[in-house]
Amino acid sequence: MGNGSPGTPVVHGFPHLDTVRSAITALYRRLSPDGVHTYGTSLVPADAAFSDADDLHLGAQRVARALVQHLRLPGARMVVGFRTMEHAASVELTAGPEYFIELNDRFRTHRRDIGAALAHEITHVLLHRLGLEFPGTRANEILTDTVTTYLGAGWLLLDAFREDAVSRQKLGYLTPEEFGYVLAKRALVFDEDPSPWFTSPQAYTAYTKGRAQALHDLRRPPLTAAGRSGRRRYAKDRRYAQDHPGTVADPGVPYAFEPGGEGLRVSFPCPTCHQRIRLPVRGRVTARCGLCRTRLECDT
Repeated sequence: MGNGSPGTPVVHGFPHLDTVRSAITALYRRLSPDGVHTYGTSLVPADAAFSDADDLHLGAQRVARALVQHLRLPGARMVVGFRTMEHAASVELTAGPEYFIELNDRFRTHRRDIGAALAHEITHVLLHRLGLEFPGTRANEILTDTVTTYLGAGWLLLDAFREDAVSRQKLGYLTPEEFGYVLAKRALVFDEDPSPWFTSPQAYTAYTKGRAQALHDLRRPPLTAAGRSGRRRYAKDRRYAQDHPGTVADPGVPYAFEPGGEGLRVSFPCPTCHQRIRLPVRGRVTARCGLCRTRLECDT
């Protein structure tokens, strides 16, 4: 787990959004909608609470057990240790059933963030067991952050983000706003409000920015909830596609028109799982995503 050093400049915004969306799609494909919905309740703050009065090793083992249970890892045992290291944490991925997690020595005195570091590493174990990975270290770490958050434990990672005039800290590879985005995507699916769990004011601000981006996904054409300007742009692009069949789509818009045997079709990402959906251009229609089963009201 990288990006764990206090004082490291924090990147903001949404530079990894394409990979994040691909990670959500991959998660739904691997677990199925029913599998994703078994994670309908987030990890509760009490399960990750860690006070200075707690025994360091016993407390870390307690939080690790809670995360193993939350992430539904039967038969997995986590052995947690501390040592001097460059990164925030690491896990040794083996066949199990024991997995060895090492946390940076600084967590000995920054105990409130031990749950966040463990959540990321234990999700690595889950993905290892599922056989789900992305090529390249950075993409795979973004996948891990995304899955941790979407399955209800990653709010801890966002809450570990703190930034003031003299210091800053962020765990994980996603930006704070991207953590907020994934958390909001989860909140929309499971009707959750994670905002009361934040102890960091900066985490709450990042969540609100991420939530605005997540809500924007629900308002893009050809969804009927799209705004007036988006609908006008969509109608203009549709007319052009009808008059110029085979034209390459503008990469700046989320939809693309494709010629088909029965006329023009439009493809666009599902606002929930980001699997691409293809519909005939016929006006108003109710569709259902074939992957996550979300019901979509569209005006094609």
